Amino acid sequence: MRAMNLTLMTDLYELTMMQGYFKNPSDQICVFDAFYRTNPYNSGYAISCGLEQVIEYIKNLNFSYEDIEYLRSLGIFEEEFLKYLAGFHFTGSIWAIPEGTVMFPREPMFKVIAPIMEAQLIEPAILNILNHESMIATKASRVCRAAEGDAVMEFGLRRAQGPDAGVFGARAAVIGGCAGTSNVLTGKMFGVPVLGTHAHSWIMSFPSEYEAFKAYAKQYPDNCTLLVDTYDVLNSGVPNAIRVFKEMREEGLELKKYGIRIDSGDLAYLSKKAYEMLAEAGFEDATICASSDLDEFLISSLKSQGAKINQWGVGTNLITSKDWPAFGGVYKLAGIKKSGSGDFIPKIKLSENSEKITNPGNKKIYRIYDKETGKIRADLICLEDEVFTEDTDLRIFDPIETWKKTKYKAGTFTLKEILVPVFENGTCVYDGPSSVMELREHCKKEVASLWEETLRFENPHQVYVDLSDKLYKIKSELLEEMSGNPEN
Repeated sequence: MRAMNLTLMTDLYELTMMQGYFKNPSDQICVFDAFYRTNPYNSGYAISCGLEQVIEYIKNLNFSYEDIEYLRSLGIFEEEFLKYLAGFHFTGSIWAIPEGTVMFPREPMFKVIAPIMEAQLIEPAILNILNHESMIATKASRVCRAAEGDAVMEFGLRRAQGPDAGVFGARAAVIGGCAGTSNVLTGKMFGVPVLGTHAHSWIMSFPSEYEAFKAYAKQYPDNCTLLVDTYDVLNSGVPNAIRVFKEMREEGLELKKYGIRIDSGDLAYLSKKAYEMLAEAGFEDATICASSDLDEFLISSLKSQGAKINQWGVGTNLITSKDWPAFGGVYKLAGIKKSGSGDFIPKIKLSENSEKITNPGNKKIYRIYDKETGKIRADLICLEDEVFTEDTDLRIFDPIETWKKTKYKAGTFTLKEILVPVFENGTCVYDGPSSVMELREHCKKEVASLWEETLRFENPHQVYVDLSDKLYKIKSELLEEMSGNPEN
């Protein structure tokens, strides 16, 4: 996993194209954008995630002796090209939206400026990492929002699609807002809290439910959450848990982290009845944790029903992103220039689907905030050499429905560039937060910068992502030129 050389985690055609470029040498420098077209889950936003893994991948990008031998065995690569690969390293520059930051469709979440061979090689790995982790972080953000401040535990390892998905998916889930994970390896690798209770098999291995609870409480008096649905929640599980809690109190043990977990049945009804029983016995502060195929919609529904649940264990639907299995990020050429020359020659991809038409040129993104509330008003994609300031009126317009225009008066908004440098000429220069728990806090603040209308689960308001006048003009001219030239 993390220790593997991922250089060959690329598509074959990237390598065959590289050989073609090698045999037809040029000094072209390209700009590629990685972006997505539609918010996952029909949400109003997505969460950027996976940058740390991309940095590790780029730092360790090299073809080993075994890699070269394997490529030679395919019989499609020439010796001179293989010799070039043997000395390969990344020399380009990369910008990215930092992890835990909210982002929106069609804006570059990742920008690569590099010789075309290098830029092509890294495409599949970058998309693999960013697509997966951004998808899980976004799902986790939605689940945590539904929980309304209650702790959400990521419990999905055994249902994840393989070890990598389990480990890095758990990392992404914590960045997205989860309080911790059941995955011990993720805890070790990334310093996040590891959480858990016990299984039904623990209960079943004892002569009685009471004896199982008693043994567990004796072993873990400071962290005693008892699974009460192995036999009968209300007639057996909760009464036996109460009996054990009373005995702990009588023995002078201070009840700190304690409570029950319900893993099946009508969670709303059972939690309310369980709370009544616990409160009547003097344990009204006991945690009531629920699991059982939860997602943001079920949690939201349980909340609306008055369920007395204040901790949630979410597994399959989170770690597999069951209702939206692919993030949809793409990687497209946006410009080319000769090495050492000035501006990029903008490039555009056409499509009959307007959403698939790319934005040309070397770009950056300004995020526009409402000065009074700190909420996000819009994002403005512009060319790298454009500068906008807060002391000048700013007018933006929808690049598709161009009659939709908004003017922000100077002094009423703030601006922030959200693409940050990660690599410069092959050297990593990124100095953002690295700890997962710091990224979690950053993500929490980012989500708080969204309006309630954008955060709702049904028909959320989509944040405007507009183009500068200069970029829009270049795009329009390219569209006119390309559509009038059938040879293109």
